Amino acid sequence: MNLHEFQAKQILRSYGVPVPVGIVAETPELAVKAAEEIQLITNSERWAVKAQIHAGGRGKGGGVKIAKSLHDVWEMSSQIIGMMLITPQTSAEGKLVSKVLVEQNIFYPGETEPQEFYMSVLLNRATGRVMIIYSTEGGMDIEEVAEKTPHLIFNEEIDPKVGLQDFQSRKIAYNLKLEGVAHKNMLKFVKGLYNAYMGSDASMLEINPVFKTSDNLVMAADCKMRLDDNALYRHPDILAMRDLSEEDPAEIEAGEHQLNYVKLSGNVGCMVNGAGLAMATMDIIKLSGGEPANFLDVGGTANAERVEKAFRIIMKDENVKVILVNIFGGIVRCDRVAQGIVDAYRNIGDIDIPIIVRLQGTNAEEAKLLIEQSGLKVYSAVLLQEAAELVTQVLNN
Repeated sequence: MNLHEFQAKQILRSYGVPVPVGIVAETPELAVKAAEEIQLITNSERWAVKAQIHAGGRGKGGGVKIAKSLHDVWEMSSQIIGMMLITPQTSAEGKLVSKVLVEQNIFYPGETEPQEFYMSVLLNRATGRVMIIYSTEGGMDIEEVAEKTPHLIFNEEIDPKVGLQDFQSRKIAYNLKLEGVAHKNMLKFVKGLYNAYMGSDASMLEINPVFKTSDNLVMAADCKMRLDDNALYRHPDILAMRDLSEEDPAEIEAGEHQLNYVKLSGNVGCMVNGAGLAMATMDIIKLSGGEPANFLDVGGTANAERVEKAFRIIMKDENVKVILVNIFGGIVRCDRVAQGIVDAYRNIGDIDIPIIVRLQGTNAEEAKLLIEQSGLKVYSAVLLQEAAELVTQVLNN
């Protein structure tokens, strides 16, 4: 589950991670009131007005602006709220902005020069350990930094038996070339960030930039946070933050029926049981010249009702030109899946999308007979490669 920046910063604050004072607003009038309140708390005479959507690169699309007056706050929030914000991480249509985060200005003159760093906490799947990735080049695309100046990217892996150690925090602050008060504040920041990641069962926590102010405070100027869906039952307070308006309606509907569904941009709808088989199916579709339109795992206990619901969800995607059903009957019975296909045809009505079915395993023969006797217009395949080739043939006709 993805969080908005303001929600992620609420979690960071609860773990002692310093963040700018900010208030979320859904109208320009409320944005001005937020700026006035922030001014009373911080004496700030400038504010950041930041679009709140589930995507990075907002500044590049005009979703982050610096206001120098209350009039600017009103004008900028008027421009941002209601806009379709297009960033490198959104679709070509962009995402509708329904709220902004108004924050205190943290770029002010002082004893030292402000600095921006990059820092993220995530799982290294190769080693099974959490790692902290960080760089002196904050505020930039980390992919670009890694490509052009890889020597400026550092990482620190954490032993799960002992957790983050003090010497590791000191090493991070040292590599960021911090001294004195700023060094000490970075130690606290790193510890709080790691605790927030572990305590909230996050799968990714990215701060870009980590900001060192001119008076040596260290703050999370921005925050992108993704939570492990499988652990949300432990965090009802975080689950309550879920913004359904930012999610694909088909994915929401699929979740309500215990279907693992992710919409993609291709034209071949996939219905498979098991995540590994689903990935293999998508790969072979691609290798055969097709493009998967979705990832859909009906699970190991799929029944006719769930299969019918899966069909309905796939068919809502107008880009789908053919559907490939690839079921291996281990736990699930192939005849139940076949019955779901038959029921879907009868209940949905006219289905003009070609369907290719590959059923192998438990009760596969019964499933094949069930489909043949139904009179449905489907293509049958025995081998996965054969099914993929049928997909290509159908698309080319």
